[in-house]
Amino acid sequence: MTSTYFTEKLLGWYPLHRRDLPWRATRDPYIIWLSEIILQQTRVAQGLPYFHAFVSRFPRVQDLAAAPEEDILRTWQGLGYYSRARNLHACARQIVQERGGKFPENYESLLQLKGVGPYTAAAIASFAYQEPVAVVDGNVYRVLARFFGISTDIASHAGKKEFQVLANQLIPGEHPDQYNQAIMEFGALQCTPSNPDCPNCPLSSGCLAWNRNLVSSLPLKEKKTKVRSRFFTYHHIQVEGHVVIHKRTESDIWQGLVDFPLEEFTSLEQILSPRPENLSVLRELASLGPVFEQGTQQPWKHLLSHQKIYASFVNITIPEDQQVKLEKWAQKNGYQLVDRQRLEELGKPKLIVRYLNQKK
Repeated sequence: MTSTYFTEKLLGWYPLHRRDLPWRATRDPYIIWLSEIILQQTRVAQGLPYFHAFVSRFPRVQDLAAAPEEDILRTWQGLGYYSRARNLHACARQIVQERGGKFPENYESLLQLKGVGPYTAAAIASFAYQEPVAVVDGNVYRVLARFFGISTDIASHAGKKEFQVLANQLIPGEHPDQYNQAIMEFGALQCTPSNPDCPNCPLSSGCLAWNRNLVSSLPLKEKKTKVRSRFFTYHHIQVEGHVVIHKRTESDIWQGLVDFPLEEFTSLEQILSPRPENLSVLRELASLGPVFEQGTQQPWKHLLSHQKIYASFVNITIPEDQQVKLEKWAQKNGYQLVDRQRLEELGKPKLIVRYLNQKK
């Protein structure tokens, strides 16, 4: 009775409260897949402009597969978690090269795609192909944990398995797409992480968390991400409308994006008052007669999911007659000298974009 009550209440609530979102008006697996990848770890309001940009620029999976990686990263710029963009590109190529541009049509086959995990596979399978397999994301964890009073840690292996089993037991054979959309929307709009409107909730009479005063303590997530601090000094090197850039190819944050020549230090004090003699890049450029200008005394801060970046910027202007030597130095050190238009076209970390916008 409880399961039937839960499902029927959700399906009754959804048509009255659903947001009008473009990916809900199609069964095209490409559009659904694109929206799901963009919305991972991203709020709808933030992800919507990116969704429109991708659909406009890459209307078919073939267009996405054929695009250079730098175009993908530039379109993704500012959304964060750039491995999603690289996996998006790799998956598009996999679909075109191995499957003739056609998406798999069931959950198990969708799991074989690059960057597609259980949640995304379930979303595509149910929304595009009406397969009754349940999606389990943060919203679903919260709704199920509260309504059924489940205190198992959602970050644990046992918790993930328990919630997935329960979710698959609840999903109806008819209209599984509507149910999946309903429970996610309910978590996003009604059963919110903080201050949910429990007195006016259609599920409140059967909700164990509400009736036992456990709403604020569920779902339980004990594993916390350890955040480490890093301290960067960037060298913004310019000569006659050109700038030296560094493409990040190492296995580190922002892989595939471009920033500036960088020196990393171990403390905040080292980046706040940089002395020219302590900066190896400046020492190497000394023969070119650069003009050194110390950046702001306040660090630029950028918070990632697992890292807190503190950055200072050193502005370096090279005389026009030394441009050829600067270009040789850049090539020798794995950098590039590009004009400002080219810099604008390339994908950059949000930290660099903020800095450049402030310089305008």
